[in-house]
Formats: sequence, C-alpha cells, structure tokens
Amino acid sequence: MPPADTGASVTDRAAASPPSSTGSSSSAATTDPESAKLRPGGPGYRRMSFALFAAGVATFALLYSTQALLPAISTDLAVSPDQASWTVSAATFGLALGVIPLSAVSERFGRRTLMTVSLTVATLIAMLVPFAPSLGVLIALRGIQGVALAGLPASAMAFLAEEVRAKALVAAIGLFVAGNSIGGMSGRIVTGWVAQAWGWRAALGAVGVLAVVCTVTFRLLVPKARHFVSRSVGPRALARTLGGHLADPLLRRLYAIGGLFMTVFGAVYTVIGYRLVAEPFNLPQGIVGSIFVVYLVGTVSSAAAGQLVARTGRRGALYLAVGTTSTGLLLSLADSVYAVLAGLILITAGFFAGHAVASSSVSRTAKTARAQASALYQCAYYTGSSLGGALGAAAFYAVGWEGTVLLGLVAMVAAASITLYATRKAVAERRLLRLEKAA
Repeated sequence: MPPADTGASVTDRAAASPPSSTGSSSSAATTDPESAKLRPGGPGYRRMSFALFAAGVATFALLYSTQALLPAISTDLAVSPDQASWTVSAATFGLALGVIPLSAVSERFGRRTLMTVSLTVATLIAMLVPFAPSLGVLIALRGIQGVALAGLPASAMAFLAEEVRAKALVAAIGLFVAGNSIGGMSGRIVTGWVAQAWGWRAALGAVGVLAVVCTVTFRLLVPKARHFVSRSVGPRALARTLGGHLADPLLRRLYAIGGLFMTVFGAVYTVIGYRLVAEPFNLPQGIVGSIFVVYLVGTVSSAAAGQLVARTGRRGALYLAVGTTSTGLLLSLADSVYAVLAGLILITAGFFAGHAVASSSVSRTAKTARAQASALYQCAYYTGSSLGGALGAAAFYAVGWEGTVLLGLVAMVAAASITLYATRKAVAERRLLRLEKAA
C-alpha cells in the first residue's frame, strides 16, 4: 500500500543548505542546484529509479508476508485467528514505532545508508522467520523486522527529493509507490500459491529469497547521495517539532482519518483469508492469495484522487471514500464469492482514495518540518493497521465476519464524523468572515 510523503522537509532547508556532502565533488556546487540533480534520461536516473522500485517491492512484500498465510499458520500452530493476526500487527506496529526516530537518524547518517541497513537487517530476519519454533518467536521476529523496515519510509522520499530534479520528482516517487503496491500484492500472491504446495514456512522462505534479490539489486543500483547535508536532530528538538504538529487541529484530524481508514483495511485483509477458506466458500490457499490482485484497484483510485479533490474538494473526496468503503463492507456480508470480491474492490478503492487525500493534505498543511509531519501520519497509519488487524481478527473469532464488518463501519462512521466536524467548522468560519466584511 502506498506510503505518505516523508521527503518534503528538504524544501524547508534547501535555501539555507548548499547541495553538498562529503561524497560530492566541487563541480556539484553550482548557481542552479537543480541542474546538478538527477533527471529523466540523465546519468544515474534510471539506476536510481530501479533501485527504489526494488526497495519498495522488498519492503511491502516483507511487511505483510504472513497476511495471506494466517489460516495456514492457525492450523499448523493450533492458534486462533486473533492470536495469529499478531504476526501481521507486530510488524506494522514495529514500523509505526520506528518511523519517527529513524527519520531523525536519517538526517544524521544519510538516507542511502539507512535504507541499506534497514533492508539488510529486515532481509536477514526474513531468512530466520520460516524457522520460528513457536508463535511467540514468530511474532517477536516480525516485530523486530517491522522496526527495521521503518527505515525505508523514513528515508526514501527524502532521498528522492534531495537527489532528483523537482520537475521529475512526481514520476520518481510514483515508481517507488508502484514498487510498494506490487510488493504488497505479489508477496501475498506468491505466499498463497507456495503455501498451497509446500506449506507456510516455505512460503515465507520464498518471500525471503525475493527480499534478498531486491536488496542486492538496490545496493548495486542506488547512486551515491550527492546533495545530502548531515544535521543532528536531538531528542528535544524532535519533541518540539512533533509537539508543534500535534498542536495543529487540522493535522490531528488528518492523522486520525488516515488511521481510521487503515483500521478498516488492516481488519478486512487480515481476516478475509479465514472467511474464504471456510464455509460456504472453501477456496484453496492459492486462490485466496490471488485475491490480493485487487490491490491494483488501489493504484487506480490513488491516481484518481487528485482529480476527485479538484472536483469535490478535500472533504467531498473523503465523504466519497467513506461511502465507497462502507458500501464495500456491507456488500461483503453476502455469502457469494462474487459479492465478496465486489465488496473488496470497493473497500480497496475507497481506502486508497481516502489515504491519498489525507496523506497529501498532511504535506500541504505542514509549513515546516514536513518530514516529521508525514512521519507522524505514517505512525498513525500503521498503528491503525496494527489495531485493525488485531481487533478485526478478535471480532471475527468472537462473532464471525459480521463482527469484522461492524468494526470497519464504526471506523468509517468516526472518519465521517471528523470530516463533518471540519465541514461545519469551515462553513462557520466562512459565515463569520462574510459578517466581518459586511460590518
């Protein structure tokens, strides 16, 4: 699933910082800093694009590697769905915990260095995960892996913003996000079919091999950072920055909305496998894994979110996203595989649209320290994923799919209520402004 933009902070200090680093030559210093950056067709741009694409594939293939395997893990380890769901929630919660401090680490040691270390550590853990002797060990390894993976969203967008020309930045970020989507989708599909043939441990091993290939590809292709400027971000300074963002009412609402949308998404995709392998569907593991091809719908709805905002405004787009997601949840209650598939399509389209609107609004709303503002969004976002997966599985274990759907609808009602509050506040402010002008 696509991450929030964490790289915009570069623009906050671009005017004050020369585009130099210990690894750059004196020729890089020029009256036009943009001219020294990577551009489409220029040297290094294609290598950089493929490197970040590979990193995106590895990150999201690893992050959600157990999600399509939960029914098989439950059966093999004799654990309930709510217990098995923590193999997903631990990883996303670890990422949520790690993304803010690692964004500060990247300011000191460099984006490229942090991405390399993060991918390497996460991949090494991936090679150990298939041999976990118990659920507790598996959950612990997944939690550590999530913390390691936090280095990618904490650094990737900042790296691109520093190294790529502004006019080419959207395309470069788009390719990285495409890697996220493809990694999340392909990881689930691969694990589904491998698990059907050789079991869930072999499936996790296959994801580990994919991560090794992607990590090596990233390290061989990623260019050296030429425009990174090291700076220390102390705990007090970081706390002040985060406190300033959390004091902004609009940012708080956007963080909440992102977390609530992800609660639905995490709940649905953590539990859907259990629903589809059971009566009345009885689908095989490979087919269940292939259901995640629905993620491609999210790529389309994310891209369309900008046009939607242009036509309906930010709050109008959020209302449509809430309505689409809620309709999908209700449709998925039917005991028809076609209805469930249609419901998943609507849930996915609504989620990605809502996420795209909320995350882009964070970058636009924050006037300073945008990297930390976006890191806070990601923290809320992945916390929502963790809670959604855990609570959704618990609801399913207690009362069935209806419980998971109810959780999702409650989250959507909360998101709609926050948006409605913002709408009424905006209307009141406009009315007051007209009265002041009339007076």
